[in-house]
Amino acid sequence: MAAHIGRRLRKGAATTAVAAAAVAALSASQAPGAAVGDHGRTSAADAQPAPDAGGSDQGGATGNSPYYTDLPPLNSPNPAPSASAGAGTPVAQGAAEAGIPATVLDAYKKAEAELAASKPGCNLPWQLLAAIGKVESGHARGGRVGADGTTTSRILGPQLDGDGFALIKDTDNGRYDGNSSYDQAVGPMQFIPSTWAWAGRDGNGDGLKDPNNVYDAALAAGHYLCRYDWDLSAQGDLDRAILSYNNSSEYLATVLSWLEYYRKGTHEIPDGTGGVPSGRSDDGRTGSVVPRTPVLPTTPSTPTTPSRPSTPSTPSKPSTPPTTTPPTTPPTTPPPTPTDTVDHLADAGTAKLTARAGDAFTKRISTRAETEAGKAVGKVRIRYTITGDTDTVFTGGESVATVTTDASGVAVAPALKAGEKTGEVVVRATVVGRTVTGLDYHATVTERTADALVRTGDTALTCVPGGGFADRVELRATYKGAVADRVGATATLVTSADDATETTAGPYFKDADGKPVRTLTGLATDAKGVLLLPELFADDTEGTFLLRVTTAGGATVTVELKVAAADASPSPSASPSA
Repeated sequence: MAAHIGRRLRKGAATTAVAAAAVAALSASQAPGAAVGDHGRTSAADAQPAPDAGGSDQGGATGNSPYYTDLPPLNSPNPAPSASAGAGTPVAQGAAEAGIPATVLDAYKKAEAELAASKPGCNLPWQLLAAIGKVESGHARGGRVGADGTTTSRILGPQLDGDGFALIKDTDNGRYDGNSSYDQAVGPMQFIPSTWAWAGRDGNGDGLKDPNNVYDAALAAGHYLCRYDWDLSAQGDLDRAILSYNNSSEYLATVLSWLEYYRKGTHEIPDGTGGVPSGRSDDGRTGSVVPRTPVLPTTPSTPTTPSRPSTPSTPSKPSTPPTTTPPTTPPTTPPPTPTDTVDHLADAGTAKLTARAGDAFTKRISTRAETEAGKAVGKVRIRYTITGDTDTVFTGGESVATVTTDASGVAVAPALKAGEKTGEVVVRATVVGRTVTGLDYHATVTERTADALVRTGDTALTCVPGGGFADRVELRATYKGAVADRVGATATLVTSADDATETTAGPYFKDADGKPVRTLTGLATDAKGVLLLPELFADDTEGTFLLRVTTAGGATVTVELKVAAADASPSPSASPSA
């Protein structure tokens, strides 16, 4: 890649700020002061990567899979094209590399819009998704996608078998990558299956989460980049987010170059007409990672005629090596990092965590990092992991979140959102980069409930013996004044107002076989909190009967049903006698 960058930079008369920044970042990654990230891989010293949200050494979203290393042209793509330039006037196109296939471009912009609504503090630009999409797959191989955004063929990275890449054994039984031995990065944004399992999103509203669909993959990438409450309008957070996607300073420089290029202007091109980059980060690899040294551009000098090589002389016998005097001052030990001083985690006043199914928890988890002496430790990353068989997630949709402790040593986890599974949920807090006993928090998800239940109408419900009621019973449930959706309910024809046992005569429902039943279980309100009961019928018994409906949570309503013969027509009176 370094030689590739050098060639590209020498093509222009002068370097741009973007290219210079890319080279500077590359140089920093090879400098003696380069820092080492969480997983032992080199990263730019001023842009430490966050660990991947999966909590394992997987190298971010892609498992550090190969990526395209082509850099954008030095010339600006300006002028940026307008949506239209009037009838018969061609739209300005700018540089060819600025073109993005129509469906892929639409996916990037839709993902930006969704993140602007759900995570406005992230400030995710669609051009960042475009830059990553360019580097990961060449915009789905030049826009080879169907109308729904699904790639016409699978885009797969190499199998991550540890031979020159990360070692990630199969986690999806080959569902996404077709490989039941090892995982492979999949789709336009190159997610590894183990990351897609929690990061996947449905971006095109078809009810599926498919890494091979550019709408799903772009939205998932946006959520992935925003998952730590980073503000991507700040350069430091932007660098960290990109490095969390693929932990490489060369990757960071390449993505930033394309981001800057796309910000200067892009235009839409037809699907399937885009080019595919040529250079890849694994070029020349033969089973091991090949280190790449950046080449800085220099002013070419006039080539000289090479001199004839001289005849090598016979090496002389080495002399006795000189003695060295040990240093008088012992080397200093670097001071410990804040993480090194953490002895344990303590709860920081977390209240009881309870929520109804489908609701957000009103309380949040707070954890304090402390030394052995109980002193607070700031600037320590705490990872929160939701464990067990549950569909409860953090409000961003993730099951893992990382938060840095503040000056008081406290980290506050994102709010939890209850799923539909009721029962206990365990969230474990651990220290990133240090082996410290984890701290478990227990949250409870209760069933959906209603505290009020009323009829939606006041029409009298009547029927003749042996007939059917003309109107069905419709009820509306609420909880604290809000719609109580998907709340369980039971309906029973009771003996009397004081006796809730099932009556043996009078109105009834019908089961699937058409047989009379007077108790219905397993009912539930719809998304608007409405419960519409099945049709009611009457036997030959006349009278007034009661139907009692009760929801989870104890909301109850009693409905009166009347069964009576139809009014007889008055008989004609006898004529008075003369």
